[in-house]
Amino acid sequence: MKRIFLRIMLPALLGAYFSTATAQVDKKVLNWYNSSKTGMSTDKAYKKLKNMTPETVVVAIIDSGIDVEHEDLQGKIWVNKGEIPGNGIDDDNNGYIDDIHGWNFLGNKDGENINTARLNVTRIYAELKPRFEDVDSSDVKSEDAEDYALYLETKESVESNREKYKSIIEQTEQFRDQMLPNLPGMIANMMEVEEYDEKSLKKWKTDGPQQEQMKQIGLQLLSGDLNAEVLDKQINQLQGMIDGHYNPDLDERALIGDDIYDITDTDYGNNDYEGPDALHGTHVGGIVAATRGNDLGGDGVADNAVLMSLRAVPDGDEFDKDIALAIRYAVDNGAKIINGSFGKSYSSLPVAVYEAITYAQENDVLFVHAAGNSANDLAVNSNFPAVKYDFQKYPFTHLLTIGASTRVHEEELAARFSNYGKDQVDIFAPGYEIYNTFPDNEYQAINGTSMASPMVAGVAALLKGYFPSLTMAEVRQIILDSGDYFGDTYQKVPGSDDLVRFDNLSRYGKVVNVKAAVELAKERTTEKK
Repeated sequence: MKRIFLRIMLPALLGAYFSTATAQVDKKVLNWYNSSKTGMSTDKAYKKLKNMTPETVVVAIIDSGIDVEHEDLQGKIWVNKGEIPGNGIDDDNNGYIDDIHGWNFLGNKDGENINTARLNVTRIYAELKPRFEDVDSSDVKSEDAEDYALYLETKESVESNREKYKSIIEQTEQFRDQMLPNLPGMIANMMEVEEYDEKSLKKWKTDGPQQEQMKQIGLQLLSGDLNAEVLDKQINQLQGMIDGHYNPDLDERALIGDDIYDITDTDYGNNDYEGPDALHGTHVGGIVAATRGNDLGGDGVADNAVLMSLRAVPDGDEFDKDIALAIRYAVDNGAKIINGSFGKSYSSLPVAVYEAITYAQENDVLFVHAAGNSANDLAVNSNFPAVKYDFQKYPFTHLLTIGASTRVHEEELAARFSNYGKDQVDIFAPGYEIYNTFPDNEYQAINGTSMASPMVAGVAALLKGYFPSLTMAEVRQIILDSGDYFGDTYQKVPGSDDLVRFDNLSRYGKVVNVKAAVELAKERTTEKK
């Protein structure tokens, strides 16, 4: 019973359900993504750019918000020079008042903000529930059959996830109360000692997988990575998912009061660029543009980028309307690259988002999008914004979809959580153990395709700034053509131990290489003259 419990539960307890698990930074982690050994060779790229003066490039970060006062982002935040701060007037007539560093699409005019939101699957279920909750399947009219099928699908998803997380909470509480206090004694008994410390635990020669697991648990107990406080935090996170993400009765948008299906209803939001929880967006922004070479945290990829903060991603699923409007805001206010480290499995306004991406494309603005963290094949599982929508005739020319790579090239190049797709993911970039900016002048290492996407957005900003004659379509192609080719190596499929050629996981079978991209950009700008 105990052995089974440990094997089943500990992955959940120690982070399997959380895609942003922190990692203790060390020399191997710090700035690895900029190195030439396993990273993108960013540092070597800058040696190729000596004596060149880049143009400033605006990168829009559509995310949870950015700590614009962070010490490592000073001078790296976009300023709307057409707006006079704090005068309550839309000076530049762009439809947004006092939008000095961007806009918050998750707030109201009184300065209140949405933080927790439902997943889109829950919103759909909540909308369909009044129509079909008491309807027998035999009574469903033919014109309602599609909606009814969607109702059943979303109902099953929401209710099964609510039950799953309730069960995990119960098991975690049981583990915390009944097993956790006994673990030190159990480990000592297995080691056949009275007591142990980190040194003796590391020297312990285990016999079999159960003892090895207990050894790792012991190390986590000593380091503080596993204790009642940590478990309480994860219980609270899981309860928050039940109360927020999978709560059909939550009406988070009531705080704003707009029509989420009316793309012309734009009189909402505020200029709180950070919002209540800017952890994710601050980290993403730092990957693009954190000051290089100042010994604070990790270095940003692009020394010439400034960040436009567009808060549109809550704790939960983003609203399609906010994403569409944020993309249009970015284009209209001078961004050349838009980073989208977000995604979801259901979309309620796909046409609006498609048209916004198309608008960016028509204005030569590149949209870089994270592939997602569910270890899914995107040829089978949906992730929105989509690589190509069902109704879309021609592929996007200004979209890059990015998978997450690691610093381990032997069999584990694709991060275990990364989504993939032979025709859906364009290229991979570092997204594992990425140490960069956190709010309040802090720094953390976290994981995700959310980290891989801004790597590429940063590369695009660097290329556009140093080679301004290039169009963003040309920048996109240079990034794809110049990547390090791993296509003929055998790598584990994310989420399994199956080995496949890496070119089965993405279109190009490559990982981004900044040095090679700079060299190719030089060649192609010379050819254009």
